[in-house]
Amino acid sequence: MLTVDSHLDLAFNAVEWNRDLTQPIHAIRESEAGMGQKGRGAGVVSFQELRQGRIGLFFATVHCRVASLGRRFAGVRNQDIAYAKAWGELAYYRIMESKGVLRQIRNLSELESHLEEWDRNPSFAPLGYVLSMEGSDPIVSPGQVPEWWDQGLRVVSLCHYGVSTYSHGTGAPGGLTPRAPALLRSLEEAGMILDVSHLAEQAFWEALGQFGGQVVATHNCCQALCKGDRQLNDQQIRTLVSRGGVVGVALDGWMLSPRWSGEDQDNSFISLETVTDHMDHICQLTGDARHAAIGSDLDGGYGREQCPHDLHTIADLRKIPTILERRGYTLEDVTSIMGGNWVRLLRDTWS
Repeated sequence: MLTVDSHLDLAFNAVEWNRDLTQPIHAIRESEAGMGQKGRGAGVVSFQELRQGRIGLFFATVHCRVASLGRRFAGVRNQDIAYAKAWGELAYYRIMESKGVLRQIRNLSELESHLEEWDRNPSFAPLGYVLSMEGSDPIVSPGQVPEWWDQGLRVVSLCHYGVSTYSHGTGAPGGLTPRAPALLRSLEEAGMILDVSHLAEQAFWEALGQFGGQVVATHNCCQALCKGDRQLNDQQIRTLVSRGGVVGVALDGWMLSPRWSGEDQDNSFISLETVTDHMDHICQLTGDARHAAIGSDLDGGYGREQCPHDLHTIADLRKIPTILERRGYTLEDVTSIMGGNWVRLLRDTWS
């Protein structure tokens, strides 16, 4: 069964954290032993573990945000620097492509070809990735959208934490900025998919009102199960679904359970069952299994200490089908949630 993950910060881990993702996970952890930074020595993602988990397709990010709100939300000083750093992360994907590790997926024919090869030879086919951008500060102006499109960028979110050039985001209530409408028009004209992850709620509704293209939530959880402005409320989920969207459920502890505490970092009560609770909520809310999926955000600035306790590496996503089946989901439902929903959305968008 093919698994699709809609949010992995692979280049960030390589370029910013100096991780060699071609190494086995134990070697990556050993290389970081003794580092005090959160997540160090506790990573769960490597190319080997992706293959072990049959995660043959994923959305891989480029990301760099501009600092905001008096630098309360850290970042670079301006968009020019964000642009340059995002291109540095893109260069990492390019070198991995040249080594045959990764394969960029840009259109329907490339998607179908990759899926066919992956189905035929999952042990040796390159890992497929769709290029996404987390926070659009690296897009210096709407006129740059075609340039990014030519590089294979297909999924874009407007913001991250704080206030971006284009929108208020997580931890910063508010709407779109005056520069957002022109960018949204350019994204829609190019055929980009808009990712609503990290949008402040006001900005969420404003963005959906102005953008007529495909919308998704690549890495989110449900406010009904864990309150917070980083999660989606039921009305937001229903609206995304009404527009054919898919919600990738994240595996970050503080988004999964209200019991999570950043102080003691006790994840003993958070498991893959908790992750499945959020998937199940989306399915029950929408009446089918066509809009819940995986958007793990694993190694997105944290490690095993903030993951479900029964996840040792990203390969353990393969435990989720058994949990879903035990809850009464059919094989067709499970296949959809594990990857089929993202594949269908890409096919529909690119056809």
